[in-house]
Amino acid sequence: MPNIVVVGTQWGDEGKGKVVDVITPHVDVVVRYQGGNNAGHTVVVGREKYVLQSIPSGILHRGRRCVVGCGVVVNPGALIEEMEALVRRGVVLDGNLFISKNAHLIMPYHPALDRASEAKLGSRRIGTTGRGVGPAYVDKAARVGIRVGDLLNERLFREKLEMNVAQKNRLLREIYDAPTFSVAEILDQYLRYAGWLAPYVTDTALLLTRWIESGYSVLFEGAQGTMLDIDHGTYPFITSSSTTAGGAATGTGVPPTRIHGVLGVAKAYTTRVGGGPFPAEMSGKIAEHVQARGNEYGSVTGRPRRCGWFDAMVLRYAVRVNGLDTVALTKLDVLDQCAAIKICTAYRYQGGILTDFPEDETVVAEAEPVYEEIEGWLATTSGAKNEVDLPAKARRYLERLEELIGVPFCLISTGAQRDETILCETSPLLRWFPSVRSSVL
Repeated sequence: MPNIVVVGTQWGDEGKGKVVDVITPHVDVVVRYQGGNNAGHTVVVGREKYVLQSIPSGILHRGRRCVVGCGVVVNPGALIEEMEALVRRGVVLDGNLFISKNAHLIMPYHPALDRASEAKLGSRRIGTTGRGVGPAYVDKAARVGIRVGDLLNERLFREKLEMNVAQKNRLLREIYDAPTFSVAEILDQYLRYAGWLAPYVTDTALLLTRWIESGYSVLFEGAQGTMLDIDHGTYPFITSSSTTAGGAATGTGVPPTRIHGVLGVAKAYTTRVGGGPFPAEMSGKIAEHVQARGNEYGSVTGRPRRCGWFDAMVLRYAVRVNGLDTVALTKLDVLDQCAAIKICTAYRYQGGILTDFPEDETVVAEAEPVYEEIEGWLATTSGAKNEVDLPAKARRYLERLEELIGVPFCLISTGAQRDETILCETSPLLRWFPSVRSSVL
């Protein structure tokens, strides 16, 4: 059975949650491989809306096993709240949710350091959520982090906590002039979390290996998009983990030789949250229109998203660094009322034309978009069941995007509901999961 990675191709918020939700009935396991509770996946089921922060989107399907991998950083208090909220809504977690004992913990001092550091950066502010995700990954890389499995060993947890609190308190007090933390208070709080989470904590890398050897199909779910990757994103305005397809292997313990395909998710336009360069950014009334029509506000933080035209430079880059086989395009319906639509096909920089995305942060910041403009379709795409049901101009838009990015679309989303999804006839998804046809059409 195929094991597939679903990865965002832009700056996150592409609609990965819905795509994972559509594919989940055709796999056995969904595993989250990176990120923390700073990013949310929104899934609409009938009249119910779910915002998932740390738990994989597949949890909404009964009998699907969901894994929080070792590449995720876990805020135990927030995770427990998320779990309790799902249980209240009838979602079954026992036997379906597994948490890696090697995932690192977000501790109370991490959000404090996150906010204090951002405040000091001034114009170089990253625009983080302030939830401590970056500092938790800093501790992981510095080899002083505390892992989920440490919660189950009180002596070891206390030892690591005492060392970290002493170090972090000094940093908060002397560098940031910020409040400090008590070992006793954190210890008491986190040992209570340990009792709650213990039944779900296990060696998930071993578990995944055994499931795959037994013929189970695994879907790997990323949290943020390609352009926020720690190595391949628009550094330093990025997240602190490997968001690209390669992160699926390191963030779960499943070797890359067991992964059979990569599906990218992109919006029919582009958005990003926080600071950083955004060459194809819109302005004025069109930006306000797209933001309002697309409800472009963070699902976790509520922060407004910056909106831009579809950037083929970014997508070609995402195709290359992820090895994308296909792309699911979302929110086509948001453009239904646009009389004219622009596509960024290249960048202009210092009198020259760039056709490959530049990794130099100065170049990206100063680059100007080269646009190709097409007529809008000024008709509704919502409710279309097949590509032939779409307005002719909308089909031409999709065909042009495929030409520019070099891989075919597999799904076209025209709304938030599960059934507002078009399965493309040439979709590689049908090769991986033939049964998808009956559930989408």
